[in-house]
Amino acid sequence: MLERIQAALPSLAPAEQRVAKLCLADPRAFAKLPVGVLADRSHVSKPTVVRFCRSVGYDGLADFKRKLAGTVNEGVPFIHRSVDSDDKTADVMVKVIDNTVAAFLKYRNEASTLAIDRALAALMVAYEGKHRIQFFGVGNSGVVAQDAQHKFFRLGVNTVAYSDGHMQVMSASTLVAGDCVVVISNSGRTRDLMDACDIARKNGATTIVITASGSPLARAGHVHLSADHPEGFDRYSPMVSRLLHLMIIDILATCMALRIGGETLQPLLSEMKNNLRSKRYT
Repeated sequence: MLERIQAALPSLAPAEQRVAKLCLADPRAFAKLPVGVLADRSHVSKPTVVRFCRSVGYDGLADFKRKLAGTVNEGVPFIHRSVDSDDKTADVMVKVIDNTVAAFLKYRNEASTLAIDRALAALMVAYEGKHRIQFFGVGNSGVVAQDAQHKFFRLGVNTVAYSDGHMQVMSASTLVAGDCVVVISNSGRTRDLMDACDIARKNGATTIVITASGSPLARAGHVHLSADHPEGFDRYSPMVSRLLHLMIIDILATCMALRIGGETLQPLLSEMKNNLRSKRYT
């Protein structure tokens, strides 16, 4: 959570930056102090303290303080343990699993339910209006986009995934108001994805971005679902980031299935299951 605030610091308003620096200096005290004291110590107004919490992706001061307290008190720090060339198989296994578990717990403590609800609202508008939902990603994020398309089309959603930059730009050019595009990126700095996101937004489509806080892409979308982690971009293949993105897609797909409702989904899923029986050995 502190890494997320640090990453978002440059994009905050000057008054909100003072609140952020107070939080980073002593997060335990920040989680316990009333809003009036926090405002006085930051030399800002009480509404500014609340705006800061929302600017970094939380529902408000209460939500922010609750998750901040969980981060500093529950003992779930993210200590990224990079694999080394002389690691034995057992060492690699433990490090990969520990990094993944720590990232998931970190996300559980920090995730903004407000942002997720906003994303779900946009997805449901597209679904109920029989509009398109598209997923864009390149490289490892392209694999996540394909997984998202697979999960959502099973819900009866009109969806497609593109991992080619030219196809993304062409597809974004055809989107209209009511359509929705989910852009997935580890770094949040890929030019093709930025271009496609900008085009989709100009055409009136709702843009949801799953990426790192403080990145250009995070500021380009209508809804930002933060996926923050300390994994470097220069060692081996991104592992934690990909699994974190897959988990966020799972959350969206599960919540959307619940909103669509069992009466609509169960007949569709049952028919799919029956039609797939012939594809399996008995």
